[in-house]
Amino acid sequence: MSVDLFLKLFTLFVVVGIGYGAARAGLTGGAVGLRTLSNIGFLVFVPGLLFRTTATVRLAALPWRLLAAFFVPLLLWALGVWVWQRLHGVAGTDDPAAPATRAVTLSFGNSVQVGLPFAAALFGEEGLRLHVALVSLHAILLLSPFTVLAEAARARAAARHTGAWAIGQTLLTIARQTLIHPVVLPVLLGMAWNLGGLALPQWTDSVLQMLGQGAVPLSLVLIGVSLDQYGLGPRWSVPARMAALKLLLLPALVAVSGVLVFHLDGLPLSVLVMAAALPVGSNALLFAQRYRVLEGEASAVIVLSTAGFALTAPLWLSALAWWRMAGR
Repeated sequence: MSVDLFLKLFTLFVVVGIGYGAARAGLTGGAVGLRTLSNIGFLVFVPGLLFRTTATVRLAALPWRLLAAFFVPLLLWALGVWVWQRLHGVAGTDDPAAPATRAVTLSFGNSVQVGLPFAAALFGEEGLRLHVALVSLHAILLLSPFTVLAEAARARAAARHTGAWAIGQTLLTIARQTLIHPVVLPVLLGMAWNLGGLALPQWTDSVLQMLGQGAVPLSLVLIGVSLDQYGLGPRWSVPARMAALKLLLLPALVAVSGVLVFHLDGLPLSVLVMAAALPVGSNALLFAQRYRVLEGEASAVIVLSTAGFALTAPLWLSALAWWRMAGR
C-alpha cells in the first residue's frame, strides 16, 4: 500500500479517535448525545447525500455488466447471512431486526470514505468512474431490501405479541416504514427526479452537496462515540471474525463471479474486487442504530475491518496482479 493511501486510512482513524476522545471527555452527552448525533446523521446528512447522488447520476452511462457482477453476489451473500441468522439466531439478542442488521454489517462496504480515494489513487479517472457507478446504487440495492426484511420481522413479532395477525394492516405498516425511511425515500425521490429529466437548481445542489460533505465526518465521529459507548465488548472475537469474512471471503466470491459468470478482466475486474474488499462502512452502524440492535457489534466491526484493510488490501492487489500475469 502506498504512503498516500496509508495516510488516507490514518486520517479516518484520527477522525474516529476525535469522536472517541470527545465522548470520553463528556462532550457528546452520553447515550442521549449518541442518539441525537445518530438521528442528525441518519435523518439529515445521509438523505441529502443519497438524494443528490441518485438525482445526478447518468443512468444511461452506467456499466450494467459491472454492476451485475458486483451486486448479484453481494446480495446473495447478504441474503445467505440473513437466512443463516434467521435459522440459528443471533447470540445475545432476540430482536427480530437482528438478522437483517448483521447481514448489512457483513455486506456494506465503505465505498465513499475509503473507496473513493482508494479507487482514485489506484485506478485513476477511469477506475474512479467505474467505482462511482457502484456507489450510486450501493445504498438502494443493499439497504432497501434489508429494511423491508427488518420491518417485516418486527411487524410479525408485534402481531404475535398482540395475538392478532392482520395481513392488510401488517403490509401497510411494512410499506409505510419501508418507504418513509431516511435511506430508501431520498433514493427513490432522487431516482424519480433523475428519470423525469429534471436538473437540480444550483442553490439546491449547493445545499445538498454541503449536507453530503457533512455526512462523511459525522459518520466517522459517530463510530468513535459509539466505541466509547459500547466498546469492543467482551466478545470481541465475534466482530473480528465478521471483519475477516468481509475482508477475505466476500471479495473472493465477487472475484469468482466476475471471472467465471460475467467474464470481466483488467481494470473492471480490479475495481470490482477492491470494492468488495473494502472495510465495513458507517452506514452499517447507522442501520443498527435505526433499529437499536447490535450497535456495539457494528461499531467494533467497522473499526476492526478498517484496520485489517491495511493488511488485506495489498493481498488482493497482489492476487489481481498475479491473475493479470497468468492471463497473458
